[in-house]
Amino acid sequence: MAQFFEPGTDTDANFANSVAGQTNSFFLPSIYSKKVLNFFRKSSVVEAITNTDYSGEITAYGDSVKIIKEPVISVSDYTRGSDTTATKLTDQETSLVVDSAKAFKFIVDDIETKMSHVNFKEVASSAAAYALNDSYDAAVIATMFAGLSASSPNHVLGADSATDLGAGVFDGSGAADLGSGGSETDPLDLMARMARLLDEQNVPEEGRWFVASPDFYEVLGQSSSKLLSVDFNAGQGSIRNGLVSSGKLRGFDMYKSNNIAATSNAAGKCLAGHISSTATAQTIISTEVLRDPSSFGDIVRGLHVYGAKVLRDEAIVGAFYGID
Repeated sequence: MAQFFEPGTDTDANFANSVAGQTNSFFLPSIYSKKVLNFFRKSSVVEAITNTDYSGEITAYGDSVKIIKEPVISVSDYTRGSDTTATKLTDQETSLVVDSAKAFKFIVDDIETKMSHVNFKEVASSAAAYALNDSYDAAVIATMFAGLSASSPNHVLGADSATDLGAGVFDGSGAADLGSGGSETDPLDLMARMARLLDEQNVPEEGRWFVASPDFYEVLGQSSSKLLSVDFNAGQGSIRNGLVSSGKLRGFDMYKSNNIAATSNAAGKCLAGHISSTATAQTIISTEVLRDPSSFGDIVRGLHVYGAKVLRDEAIVGAFYGID
């Protein structure tokens, strides 16, 4: 029996796409994957402060990336006619394991697809990317704090357990009470101490970064230093990727992130380091579209996997601080 369609309603092609179990031709997995990845890379602070060279080497959850460490060559005194001391090269390596996975799923109803003026493909992809980015950034930053060296070298300034916050506290007995008054620690002094600790470990100045939460930058902006007599960006830079300055301060590119979580006692914490300190690898390994069996819509879902590891703990410094 022939099927009839009233003018302005379904056509044969549209009718086929609304049958449960059929793939909707309006959505292609490759398009969603590309959109999500593009949005993701535009908003990730971690992408700017870690070594991402190994991302192209992973294809699935559980993959391991073998990273060869730079050898340490010994130098010895030499006298004429004597034997020299040789350093035997070894292929010492460390592994970056992709051991974290996050998934997203959303449904685009056929009504929105056919009647709405909003591009739900763009909107939903952007929302998925933001959620992935927020989770990824928070997890990697937590890994970086967990990888701080507390001895040889001691790169932990202050202590999370501090309840009596004072001025100029840079050891493990308390947290610096940030501010510009005489009884407080100038945030610039805290950054200078972090820079000095990196200098003592011969960490290159090129590629250094500093990341803190908005409350740190609020106090920094109130500093009496002449270096901060103008706005951070001076109308030139962009806030994209959390970058808050078009120039360097105390040798650091400065980044802002709400994923520097507040601590239990100190008001907050911050990190400074070199881009080589931590390696990250991440990719969206799967994005697929399928019909929702319970409604007239398409399910779009994806899987994001990643791993992070502190490779050079001498190239990263963490600090705890309080704010009155």
